[in-house]
Amino acid sequence: MDSPSRSGVFDAAADNRVASFTESISFDARLYSHDILGSIAHAKMLQEIGILTADEAVAIETTLLEIKTKIEAGDFQTNIALEDIHMHIEALLIDELGDVGRKLHTGRSRNDQVSTDFRLWVRTALDNVDQLLLNLQQSFVNRCHDDHDVILPGYTHLQRAQPVLASHYWLAYCEKLQRDRQRIADCRKRVNVSSLGVAAVAGTSIPINRDTTAELLGFDGVAANSLDVSSDRDFVLESAFVLSTIAIHLSGWAEEWILWKTAEFDFIDLPHEFCTGSSIMPQKINPDVLELIRGKTGRVVGSLQTLLMILKGLPLAYNRDLQEDKPALFDAFDAITACLNIAAPLVAGASLNREKIAASLDKGFLDATTLMEYLILRGTPQRTAHHLIGSLVAVATEQNVALKDLPLEEFQKLDADLDEDVYGVLGVQNAIAAFTSFGSTAPDQVAAQITAWKERLGL
Repeated sequence: MDSPSRSGVFDAAADNRVASFTESISFDARLYSHDILGSIAHAKMLQEIGILTADEAVAIETTLLEIKTKIEAGDFQTNIALEDIHMHIEALLIDELGDVGRKLHTGRSRNDQVSTDFRLWVRTALDNVDQLLLNLQQSFVNRCHDDHDVILPGYTHLQRAQPVLASHYWLAYCEKLQRDRQRIADCRKRVNVSSLGVAAVAGTSIPINRDTTAELLGFDGVAANSLDVSSDRDFVLESAFVLSTIAIHLSGWAEEWILWKTAEFDFIDLPHEFCTGSSIMPQKINPDVLELIRGKTGRVVGSLQTLLMILKGLPLAYNRDLQEDKPALFDAFDAITACLNIAAPLVAGASLNREKIAASLDKGFLDATTLMEYLILRGTPQRTAHHLIGSLVAVATEQNVALKDLPLEEFQKLDADLDEDVYGVLGVQNAIAAFTSFGSTAPDQVAAQITAWKERLGL
């Protein structure tokens, strides 16, 4: 069967190799429900303007819903000659309704039909990812209660820097994920604009009502320029960027926990149902899930790169290159969805090795900055205090002791007026207690943030 898009102007059927090369049904079949949704809205609008009778509109809607049921039941065969899901559904409709089915495409083109379907799909997919991000945030916040008394070494340059509460660490990822959710919400605004009814490129002389279809489909408004929106894929690019940022955040978290799981760190135990073994080494408990989350970031970011190259240099308006946007974005959404589905239960099921962490906290002089600030509050200039504490760290390193284990006379070499009070800021517990600034790891600040996050996330 020739493609219905080949009109009488052609004097030959499409070469079979062309049909195989140009088909998209192999990947765009997943748009079926959105295509049917858009077509039902379009039929209702055509009834409103008198192109369809009420009976015809009802017949179209009923038949489209029957087609949807058949597809979902697996009673659906594809034919590459029909190219895409849109033509497959239309062909089934025409088989059932004849000329009534042929009226449905009035006032629209596959260009705006594809754009509309894809926007509907992306809107749903963004909402799903947002919910999964919320689930992951909730998993992190739920850890805060059980881990409230755990102090972790905070790192910069992967070198020990200052002590932080474990709950402060969990909330750091909530912040990252919240920015991801904000980007989703912002992206969704530009996704949720109707392109239906702009037809191929210039609009239509049929007196359609685009506001009607936009309202029926839950769009916030209609695109104002037919030439632009018939080829606009900014919403695809933006979605891919949002997903890439999420992937990078997940990859950074996965990398940290992979390190923490090593014998060298031994900070965390992962739930065994989210680990794998070795085919030859019986002792191995491998963090393969985290490694795959890290690895899938390449696919997601690669999808963004693919989309950028597809769109680079395209003239107005629609070009067939745009067919290639779907595999890239579908893959990015699939990868992120898979990662987020497994991330939340993994976070919930992991446990910190408290004794191992506590035993390691004297390493790295995590209280050195607090000691420096103690001198500053006593009137020592910051640069001077920085130099003095650096020299004291050198002494402690040479003696292989923590700062809190140095005798008072070593501190008095820095400032003769120092007394036993100096030990009140030494050690990780005292260092944590010394923090005061908003957004810091100070216990009262963290407690307030936990409360705020619980309210925000409905916990």
